[in-house]
Amino acid sequence: MKFITAIILTALTGFIAGILSFSPWWGFAITSFLVAILVHQKGGKAFLSGFLGIFLLWAGLAWWMDMKNNGILSHKIAQILPLNGNSLLLILITGVVGGLVAGFAAMSGSYLRASSKK
Repeated sequence: MKFITAIILTALTGFIAGILSFSPWWGFAITSFLVAILVHQKGGKAFLSGFLGIFLLWAGLAWWMDMKNNGILSHKIAQILPLNGNSLLLILITGVVGGLVAGFAAMSGSYLRASSKK
């Protein structure tokens, strides 16, 4: 139950951090860090919950934006990058990049909480 709660909280707080205009692009890493401190999990589970929360958020938002413009923008960007114009691969890579940043931030928060108890 903690795992699913951490995923939902990470995605929700990451979305809110993205909406705030004064937050930098990596603002979701701070929220992932704080969620991992509040929801106690071991390092691996914290990484996975942070990764999945932001991966689903970023990939979902990228897919939604892609659908709104009929895939024109993502296809052009995928042609610039070495993806052979594959929009789906671009969306997955977007999710993985955000997920890795959030996962490592959540794992750091989990380890900080564990070290402060000792």
